Amino acid sequence: MTAGTGALPAPRTPDPLAAPPLRWGVLGTGWIAERFTASLRRHTRQRVVAVGARTPQAAAAFAARHGVPRAHGSAEALVRDAGVDVVHVATPHPQHHPHALLALDAGKHVLVEKPLALDAAQGREVAERARERGLLCTEAMWTAFLPRYDVVRQVLADGLLGELRTVVADHGERFGPEHRIMRADLAGGPLLDLGTYCAALAVAVLGPPEEVHAVSSDAPGGVHGQVSAVLRHGAGAHSLLSTTLFSDTPTSAVVAGTAGTLVLPGPFFAPGDVEVRLAGGRVLAHREAATGHDGLHHEAAEVARRIDAGETGSPLWPLERSLAVLEVLDAIRGRTGIAFPGSPATDPATNPGGTGARGTRRDVQPPVRRREDVVP
Repeated sequence: MTAGTGALPAPRTPDPLAAPPLRWGVLGTGWIAERFTASLRRHTRQRVVAVGARTPQAAAAFAARHGVPRAHGSAEALVRDAGVDVVHVATPHPQHHPHALLALDAGKHVLVEKPLALDAAQGREVAERARERGLLCTEAMWTAFLPRYDVVRQVLADGLLGELRTVVADHGERFGPEHRIMRADLAGGPLLDLGTYCAALAVAVLGPPEEVHAVSSDAPGGVHGQVSAVLRHGAGAHSLLSTTLFSDTPTSAVVAGTAGTLVLPGPFFAPGDVEVRLAGGRVLAHREAATGHDGLHHEAAEVARRIDAGETGSPLWPLERSLAVLEVLDAIRGRTGIAFPGSPATDPATNPGGTGARGTRRDVQPPVRRREDVVP
């Protein structure tokens, strides 16, 4: 193939404005809840009709900023709101699992911020509860719902890269001591906040790994500060994942095959360009505005479409894949001794032989699955 430039397939993402409008309740008033609500108002017909927080004052302030009609001073009050169809769980990581269960038990569909839970055992409980209740439960892995990633799916489905051999993904951001990511009681450190994106890309492209190796370094305040992992997938493919809160890194990603390389300039998990560099020098590209978290509305539109169709999940990011990612994160934690409060995976309070706040290092491997079990 000769050198030159061409275009990649256009994204097939439906118009978010065409998604049937649902009544949303937002549980949480932090950074992601703010941006989620603002993005929905700008780009969709979805209606945020209620907000829930730990205090009536916090809920009322959020409601005033965003024009939300009802403010509830507790999670219980929000999920009991008869005027809410679906709950967006946007509370800190340790609350994702209990708040998802709370909403499901109240008969509400749920979109749960990533990670779905602190570990795979908690995630499976959420998935089972959703199945029992016949309700939609989707992890808010917003990346998977972006137009950018529909282009990626088409490239992979068309076999443009040949045999897939390598995924490289990094996500590093520098945080100050006051940020919640520095708090051990909120399951801080970069693995769940940032590393989830890296593991999600590896699992989506190459399937769940057969082998996991990882190392980590500590940060002040009792949290881990940096994690690097090498995963071996089916057919001998590898993924190399790195995440840190010490430094701002390129946050780019690469999917390399025998016939070409797909490049996602940073931040790879947000709206942006896609480039495919083929053997022989030809470059194919999809150009997309880098609008950051203003792209959060795509996940809400997809959830609305699936609920309206009577479905309980999205094929763009099924719960099985969320659980596979949590299994990878559990394996990384087992290799590095990273513990989170309330999570039995490596919590020294429940880990036999565990010592100290970080727990012990264990040889934990995720279940072996066939590569064809996961389709990007």
